[in-house]
Amino acid sequence: MKHLPNIITALRIVGSIGLLFCNVAGWQFWTLYVFCGISDMVDGWLARRLHAESKSGSILDSIADLSFVVCCAIKLLPALSIPSWLWIWAGIIVIIKIVNQISSLIIFKKFYLPHTIANKLTGFLLFLTVPLISWCIIPIAIVAIIATFAAIQEGNYIGTRREII
Repeated sequence: MKHLPNIITALRIVGSIGLLFCNVAGWQFWTLYVFCGISDMVDGWLARRLHAESKSGSILDSIADLSFVVCCAIKLLPALSIPSWLWIWAGIIVIIKIVNQISSLIIFKKFYLPHTIANKLTGFLLFLTVPLISWCIIPIAIVAIIATFAAIQEGNYIGTRREII
């Protein structure tokens, strides 16, 4: 039972890769999308509930999160009409996160992927708002604000050498 959260996380990685083989307009894509999003919320909750939290589970969760984001980006970005200012903003967030990881490698000699409330909120809201982006840009702009804060907070944690799980 203690391995259940990691099994769910591993299934999110498989589901994320499965997205690459689905048509964005098809029900299979959106079924996997919802499964991956919900599994992201369930695995951490379940790990805490079962007292099965672990460093390896945290790393696996970060890998699953990255897999989901990358696979969604590969499939959704070509299909979405996104204004250029939002592309620039997203690029700035990515640059901040890359600088954070380079700093982490220098300071900690490892990647540092904190599961802060701001990072969790960004992921949750991104999951909810991506399907709405073709109807209204405002929700995704709000997510961009939170994601910017999360990236800056992450850099602050690295700069102050704060260890968190």
